[in-house]
Amino acid sequence: MSGAHSSQTGVLGHDHVFLGDRHRRNEQRTWLVIALTTVTMVAEIAAGTFYGSMALVADGWHMSTHAAAMLIAALAYLFARRNANNRRFTFGTGKLGDLGGFASAITLALIALLIGWESLVRLANPIEISFPQAITVAVIGLVVNLACAWLLRDDHAHHHGHGHGHSHGHGHSHVHDHADHGHREHKTSRGRDNNLRAAYLHVLADALTSVLAIFALAVGSLNGWLWLDPLMGIVGALVIARWSLGLIRDTGGVLLDYAPEGEDLPEEIRAVIEANGDRIVDLHVWQLGPGHHGAIISLVSETPQSPSLYHRKLAQIRELSHVTIEVEPLAA
Repeated sequence: MSGAHSSQTGVLGHDHVFLGDRHRRNEQRTWLVIALTTVTMVAEIAAGTFYGSMALVADGWHMSTHAAAMLIAALAYLFARRNANNRRFTFGTGKLGDLGGFASAITLALIALLIGWESLVRLANPIEISFPQAITVAVIGLVVNLACAWLLRDDHAHHHGHGHGHSHGHGHSHVHDHADHGHREHKTSRGRDNNLRAAYLHVLADALTSVLAIFALAVGSLNGWLWLDPLMGIVGALVIARWSLGLIRDTGGVLLDYAPEGEDLPEEIRAVIEANGDRIVDLHVWQLGPGHHGAIISLVSETPQSPSLYHRKLAQIRELSHVTIEVEPLAA
């Protein structure tokens, strides 16, 4: 193989923007949810103080914790977008959402712990409940949280990949070839936005506690069962804890470049590259951001081809946004 250096446009100036295709939309909706939650929080605290309702005041401050938690998601979106072209982030800022999601998951776990602890204390030391007032507050909270959940729903499964590959061919000399980097649209579950998912789980957790509270208060008011309300609190805490652990597992896996069980992208790459007898001897695949993956591929071949040829073959795998290929001749 003769040595050559590609002079294609953009070889040295390609970008590393690996944000989700709905990054700005998700950011705007997260800020909108924070505003809605904050307005409701202020209204509840003001009304509770004016009318002497501790239930309203308590729920208002409870909503403030979720607003603060969702602020993590909003700031992660903002920072990732503003620093998307910052060259100090050598693989872009696509993982900022997973970092924000991980922090939110920890916060969600702490909220579950606090709900569980308070429920246990209430179960051991029941207090008198103003059932009509408490049900009204729970219904208000449920309506607001359902509206927020609707805003944060992830209803779009299409993502754009930035197809810029870095190909290194090793024969008797180096071959550097950078393929085109155009936008590609694809549909994949690999493009899940964990930052949006974290914000969604926060409002879903609040909605769950409202539903359980309404049930417990309605039944409790009919039978005088003060213990049912804290019992439902414990049930809610367990469910929220389970959600938070799942989010910690998924976001932590992305941050540590862990390939989750059932991830078939490496097998797809092997199937494409090894279809004509070439053999992959080293393969690294990791997530760069929602819907974006990077890959480093080292292969041996009896008839080595230009790295750009292998890159064109991999173009059918739309999740691959950044590819480095090393080609070596198969030893006799």
